Amino acid sequence: MSDNRLSVFKTYKLYVGGKFPRSESGRVYEVTDSKGKWLANAPQSSRKDARDAVVAARKAFGGWSGATAYNRGQILYRVAEMLEGRREQFVREVAEAEGLSKSKAAAVVDAAVDRWVWYAGWTDKIAQVVGGANPVAGPFFNLSTPEPTGVVTVLAPQESSFLGLVSVIAPVIAAGNTVVVVASAKAPLPALSLGEVLATSDLPGGVVNVLSGKTAEIAAPLAAHQDVNGIDLTGADADLAKELEIAAADNLKRVSRPPVSRRHPEKEAQSAAHPRAVESDWTADPGTHRLTAFLETKTVWHPTGALGASGSSY
Repeated sequence: MSDNRLSVFKTYKLYVGGKFPRSESGRVYEVTDSKGKWLANAPQSSRKDARDAVVAARKAFGGWSGATAYNRGQILYRVAEMLEGRREQFVREVAEAEGLSKSKAAAVVDAAVDRWVWYAGWTDKIAQVVGGANPVAGPFFNLSTPEPTGVVTVLAPQESSFLGLVSVIAPVIAAGNTVVVVASAKAPLPALSLGEVLATSDLPGGVVNVLSGKTAEIAAPLAAHQDVNGIDLTGADADLAKELEIAAADNLKRVSRPPVSRRHPEKEAQSAAHPRAVESDWTADPGTHRLTAFLETKTVWHPTGALGASGSSY
């Protein structure tokens, strides 16, 4: 066997509508590791790519939100199975993206898979936690149930390329929403590889759409898009978050704001010497706040009374 083989480099592509298009503009940008070594050319998404992703997410919303919560949980668990099968690839990509040793990167990947399983288990339980029957005066039942908001744009964390990414995507789709994800600008490769996993799992195309490129450039049209119902600003700095909140107000989008540490000057100053301290501690117990961030409460009134011959109440 010859030792003079050409290196076969991986071509990273966007993940939109269950397919892998290149950026509509044809642009790419260089992705390097923590030491400046070239890793790959990632697609640099355009406004057209962002619009296409919203169309795909809207098309997938009806089927995904209409699926039973139990079925969504099964599908999310299948994604975790597929992630486990490609564990070594993600360990390598996370190590390169975040400048971690192999053992630390492995711990991050394991935590991300566990996090995905954790949210998969919540799909058919969150309604019991935040919904229920309300006491009212009168001959009525009053029942409140959570329903998904719709199409949600998620700005992935800039520093936590995989665990943080999973921590912001999984709860949104577990709740029945569809997602347009803007990957970390400097470390997009784990997010683009996640698209490959989602494509080979049981997740319907369009439920998750992954874009890479300059966060501000992609996020601006998404925040202003009239068919986007919510936006998670986790991956935005304080200035960008403010701009996007203003744009999101045009059609009253539900907004999930960045971690509190981003909004306090004294904490931002403290984190200047420790960039990773700016973002949330993604290893902490996630709680349920991200599951409920993009849920809307629907309340139904129903009269009570004797059952008629047909079996319905009147």
